[in-house]
Amino acid sequence: MSAFVSLAMIKGQKVVCINDTFPDLYRALYKQLPVKGSTYTIREVFLGREKIVKGGDSATVGLLLAELHNGPDPFHAGKQELGFSSERFAPLEELPPEEIAEENIAYTGAGDGESWRN
Repeated sequence: MSAFVSLAMIKGQKVVCINDTFPDLYRALYKQLPVKGSTYTIREVFLGREKIVKGGDSATVGLLLAELHNGPDPFHAGKQELGFSSERFAPLEELPPEEIAEENIAYTGAGDGESWRN
């Protein structure tokens, strides 16, 4: 089920972090990590290496976020920027109703004329 949601994510889409629990190795490698409940914009979508590494029939969809920038992945031959599993994020439209209400209450807006949700 989460793979379907992950594949539906596209460049430019707004997502919210739903999992910001990272092992110590990630904290050592990454300059910037997402924070649970924070909103981000997808900068790039890519296929993760798990299919090759684990030899499985599915792969992880990875994301690069416009608001976060990290160095190259030291384990990637092409030195691709360190990204994040799409399973750590949910599209804003698919938040449970109680989380949408919390987001609307927390949104302060800057008077830019943009609506929070259509």
